[in-house]
Amino acid sequence: MKKRVLLFAAIVAIAFTSCTVSNEEPGDGFQVDATNFKGNITQGTVTLNAGLEYNLTGALVVEDGAKLIIPAGTVIKASGGTSSYIAVAQGAQIFVDGTATNPVIMTSSKATPTPADWGGLVICGKAPTNKGETATAEVSDLTYGGTVTNDNSGSVRYLRVEYTGATFNGSKEFNGVSLFGVGSGTTFEYVQSYNGGDDGIEFFGGTVSGKYLVSTGSGDDSIDFADGWSGTGEYWFISKGAKAGIEGSNNGDDGNASPTTTAVLRNISIVGPGSEGALYIKEGGGNWTASNIYTSDFDLGIKIKSSDTAANDNVKNGNIVITNIQFDNVTTKDEYTGTETYFTEGTNTGAGNGKNAPTWAIGWTKGL
Repeated sequence: MKKRVLLFAAIVAIAFTSCTVSNEEPGDGFQVDATNFKGNITQGTVTLNAGLEYNLTGALVVEDGAKLIIPAGTVIKASGGTSSYIAVAQGAQIFVDGTATNPVIMTSSKATPTPADWGGLVICGKAPTNKGETATAEVSDLTYGGTVTNDNSGSVRYLRVEYTGATFNGSKEFNGVSLFGVGSGTTFEYVQSYNGGDDGIEFFGGTVSGKYLVSTGSGDDSIDFADGWSGTGEYWFISKGAKAGIEGSNNGDDGNASPTTTAVLRNISIVGPGSEGALYIKEGGGNWTASNIYTSDFDLGIKIKSSDTAANDNVKNGNIVITNIQFDNVTTKDEYTGTETYFTEGTNTGAGNGKNAPTWAIGWTKGL
């Protein structure tokens, strides 16, 4: 009898131990509450359920080593204002697995949403920037930058972010999607920022490329790149932004900082209005190679301040070259004061359909 009791106790102990191990499996440390969606995913993989609607009430941070998977059709509605955002730290990954007919949507929870209702999506990687080997993201306080050019922060496909751009203060605002030092191992394509309060999509250094991007109704610039971004941007459709269509910078503190922004831009439509031009070469600008660019409905096609010595030098020295650009209903083509020819004109399709929405944007976007 005593042996049976001991055997039973041993079996119970083993069963209890097995349950304990199960609770410590990857992803189990984060409790997903769709009605109060926030917190820190510290380990493992968390997969959302497309059948639920998630109420983002605060910051959701995916920490180093953890993964967040968001399946097609998932809707996340933010209700926490400035404190509501999704951030992916260095070493973490996010997988947004939308489709053309069933995108992932991140939006405001308000019955009548407006720009700047909530933060946005922030991704931080380990790729180089010219802000120092490591820097701190302005809207999540996460570290970014490094030396890993092929760093992989996951994959973002068929995502629409709406009514982002919540403001901390006059110089600190969220963008729709902010990419801080994100590496070339990351996939970033078929993404729309819609009616954001600040910039639509911005690349802060890094080596990630962006393909099939849409920015609609941004309260500031539509798509930005800066701080030594070295990547390719192709098939971008931009419209209804408040300021620049594309703002391309090298470094706001030192226009000649290294590594230098090196942008390859092609197959892009930029439709106004916008108070700072279709293209704004700013803060040194860096190196641009652009082709098949269509611009429409702007007072100014290409903006370059005469006081920006580094930007003007890059144009003068042939580091910024734009081939086959079309100015359609553009009052002034550019404001460069030098004599060098840095752009050539042509009749273009831009992102695929000139001023009109391209076919690849059908189904998953809005407001075009």
